[in-house]
Amino acid sequence: MPNLRQLKRRGRTIESTIKVTGAMEMIAASKMRRAQQNVLAGRPYSESIASLLGHLVAQLEPGEATHPLMEQREVKNLGMVLITADRGLCGGLNSNANRIAAQTIVASGVPANLFTVGKKGRDFMVRSGSNVQAVFTDLGDYPKLESILPLAALIAQAYESGAIDEVQLVYNKFISVQIQEPVAQRILPLDPDIQLEANEQIGYIYEPGPAEVLDALAPRYLEVLIYQAILESIASEQASRMVAMRNATDNANGMLDDLTLQINKVRQESITGELLDIIGGVAALEG
Repeated sequence: MPNLRQLKRRGRTIESTIKVTGAMEMIAASKMRRAQQNVLAGRPYSESIASLLGHLVAQLEPGEATHPLMEQREVKNLGMVLITADRGLCGGLNSNANRIAAQTIVASGVPANLFTVGKKGRDFMVRSGSNVQAVFTDLGDYPKLESILPLAALIAQAYESGAIDEVQLVYNKFISVQIQEPVAQRILPLDPDIQLEANEQIGYIYEPGPAEVLDALAPRYLEVLIYQAILESIASEQASRMVAMRNATDNANGMLDDLTLQINKVRQESITGELLDIIGGVAALEG
């Protein structure tokens, strides 16, 4: 059984851990609020650009070609954008995204080309022997749209050249502080998935024309899809880290309470032993 000095040393270690996890929880909470604001601010924009893309496709003349990023073809090579965090200590967030990515690759049954955002996804795919084409890390807690433009351009170029026939986007969608859902979303070929009523397919006049506006808008839509997914992942990361650090702090406090009880028991046993020694000594002198 550990002695009193060892128990006190262990207690000081737990107290230090509580300070660290408590500080990390407060930092994550502060970052999460801003990240959540960015997510909520970006969602209406991505929905609006999808709606506009649907209107443009509906107004094309019969037989008029759409954008190359909207071309449907047989999937012989899969492209995947895997978005994870650069750091751990955020519960099962990264492992959930990695698991969904692996399941999607296996289910496709075709060779996969990986474009990873974040160190955790990169490390997982490298260990599994996947074909990692590009790696993007250290985007920061509040990335700008400009920081993902090279990734979007790389994916668009690979799709238009025929190197990949479909692109899946895997990330953690921010639902609430307690819930972050790992999802796999197809982003190429582009499909705004907007069902327009008959009266919604008219009434807009685009200059110089729907096809020209579509050519300019389609790459922007791809950029918005990737950027919004990165914002969702960052908000999910901070929320998950905040919850994980809170749980760690609570567990450490529970361990400290148990250790304090154990220290008191050891101290009580020591005092009782010393009293018995004194009583025994007094009895021996009297005898």
